[in-house]
Amino acid sequence: MLLGGADIQVSVIKKAKELGHYVITCDYLPDNPGHQFSDEYHNVSTTDMKGVLALAKTLNIDGILAYASDPAAPTAAFVAEKLSLPTNPFLVVEMMSRKDLFRDFIQANGFRVPKAKAVKTYAEARSFIEFVNRKMIIKPVDSSGSKGVFAIEPTDDFENKFLESISFSKVGILIVEEFIYRKGFQIGGDGFIVNGQLVFRCFGDIHFSKTNPLLPCSVSVPTLHEPHVVEKVHREVQRLFSAIGMKMGAVNFDIMVDENDDVFILEIGPRNGGNMIPELTEYCTDIDMKVYSIRGALGEDCSDLKLATEKKYFSHYVIHSQSDGILKGIVKTDLLSNCLLYEHKNVLPGDRVQVFKNSSNRLGIMLLKYQDEEQMKEIIDNMEVHYKLEVD
Repeated sequence: MLLGGADIQVSVIKKAKELGHYVITCDYLPDNPGHQFSDEYHNVSTTDMKGVLALAKTLNIDGILAYASDPAAPTAAFVAEKLSLPTNPFLVVEMMSRKDLFRDFIQANGFRVPKAKAVKTYAEARSFIEFVNRKMIIKPVDSSGSKGVFAIEPTDDFENKFLESISFSKVGILIVEEFIYRKGFQIGGDGFIVNGQLVFRCFGDIHFSKTNPLLPCSVSVPTLHEPHVVEKVHREVQRLFSAIGMKMGAVNFDIMVDENDDVFILEIGPRNGGNMIPELTEYCTDIDMKVYSIRGALGEDCSDLKLATEKKYFSHYVIHSQSDGILKGIVKTDLLSNCLLYEHKNVLPGDRVQVFKNSSNRLGIMLLKYQDEEQMKEIIDNMEVHYKLEVD
């Protein structure tokens, strides 16, 4: 059973079919494109744990996978645990999917963390920011796709931002945390755990949108951080997995390194990365993470997975608009066209588009291969020139 059938999940549905499996998809959106490729679809929300469990019992499934979906990850763990299928413990997955619970855990276990507090009211948030008296970040503890994330200065009147942010939280809680000034790029990418060990990872560098400096729009691989930094990050995330009890499966990283090379684990998603990060990883390493995610969910042996030599230079890029309006067309430079490996658009000329505020405004995805680091930086940093959306 695969939870969801969105465009970014089509590839794993096709891969499972290619491997000879009978594939069942479910979510509350019957028109999602992935369902046309599965053997069976059921209209049950991926966040309805009891509903998915009842469906899974009826269908007698052999494995369940939440691929590239934060909200579905706890559901997959809950169902698998109830049915004695391969999974990480539900309480661990739930903790890693809730920013407040995760912050509490890593702080209690001796990891570097920004000053942070979970709050329910504007007055609590206001008081904590004034107490710390530094630039802060507010974000819902249980949302994904950068929804409701804002930077706040101590002197700001941010009540409207607070109300918008908390509207994205089902549990009505925000995390307020100290802004960390990073060294180099923020680190993203995917990894895979076998028997509690991070046996594979492909760290990448996160690039942020010019419309919102807190909103990622691209990940490039491999990371440009120095080898000693990469090894230190690997050791820290392995220490975390050992402490928290992660035993298996794909993970997605969000990590910062400061000027002292101290590692700050911001978030680790207990699932594959979205926006075709597994496909990007495959271009960089020749390792198909979709295959291992499927095998892991079915309890098959994944012990052959090892670290791979990374090839250079690749990135994904989230297609997005710099403004609201009607899309007239898209103009690409020859330089970008020569780098293009894959392009998928969710919009056509004449469609209304919105400025890129969070992942719900994503218009599509590209995968690109570059000649060298300089070409990569030139294109990613100036994408609005190389891939120009004409909007009225």
